[in-house]
Amino acid sequence: MLATSSSIKPRPPPPPQYPSSTTQNAINSFLPISRRSLLATLTVSAAAATPFAHNFLSLMSAQEAAFARGLFQMPPVRLTNRYFLVRAGESEYESIGVINTNPVAKTSVDNGLSEKGKKQAVRSAFDLKEMGACDKNCWIWPSITQRAYQAAEIIAAVNGVSRSYIVPEYSFLDARGLGAYEGKNLDAVSEVYASDTLSPAIKPPPIDDGTPNESVSDVFVRVTQLMSILETQYSEDTVIIVSPDSDNLTVLQAGIIGLDLRRHRELSFAPGEVRFVDTNSVPTYKQPASATGLYRACKRFVSHLVKSINSCAIALEVLSSILPSPILLTLTEVLP
Repeated sequence: MLATSSSIKPRPPPPPQYPSSTTQNAINSFLPISRRSLLATLTVSAAAATPFAHNFLSLMSAQEAAFARGLFQMPPVRLTNRYFLVRAGESEYESIGVINTNPVAKTSVDNGLSEKGKKQAVRSAFDLKEMGACDKNCWIWPSITQRAYQAAEIIAAVNGVSRSYIVPEYSFLDARGLGAYEGKNLDAVSEVYASDTLSPAIKPPPIDDGTPNESVSDVFVRVTQLMSILETQYSEDTVIIVSPDSDNLTVLQAGIIGLDLRRHRELSFAPGEVRFVDTNSVPTYKQPASATGLYRACKRFVSHLVKSINSCAIALEVLSSILPSPILLTLTEVLP
């Protein structure tokens, strides 16, 4: 006799299955665990650890240090590589006394080394050779800016380094963008440095031609990112950083040695200058500008800011957000 669907009684649902403690422990054993928790557990039991456990803990600590290398902070606890900082020689624009920081023109022939700049680059190459920078091979990291890359090629030639060891950097080593100062006389840059001593957050006045207006803090972010890459990519190597300007290098060195960023200018690099990065010693700083000279430069900066944005009220609002009240009250005398 065939059973119809109506005559078949449905089977009762199976009782819920509860995992035994053994099963639950097995499941939990595969749950993710952070390295920090694992190290903490190992550390607690280290007192009773066998030689095998001790070796295992040492291995995990080494791995943990390797992961931490990617999290670069200023000032660094230590550097895994040797670093030499080089400012490229004088550019064609600098030879005629003109500020040029627009990244659009950074690969232009006009942004290359002047005749004087080529001689300065050769001198820096021989300085590096005398310092033994590339005795055991080295990596050269220049900005893609024309003068910096030309300097890198000269350094490689003098020190017998293959061109395959030149690694062009496309953005982190761009010359500091000086905004509305673009195209002005080089002497005008003293106004920017005067504002740097007040706060690393002060930006030069903006301009609409594509030239960035970067504060010291902006440059600091860039060079920190660069160092993070280098410290992660290389280990126990020598890296020569070639910058088109001084500011990248002074901000970088100030960060490495823990110097107040407002004082970065005291570490100024001359065209073609070479400096070995030594985290254990602080170089002798250049004398800062006198108080009178600094005040005059600040007045020029504020006046330039007002003219650039064509609004006294907006200028005052900008200044009030970045300057301490005593300094602000002193400088407002130059506002119309």
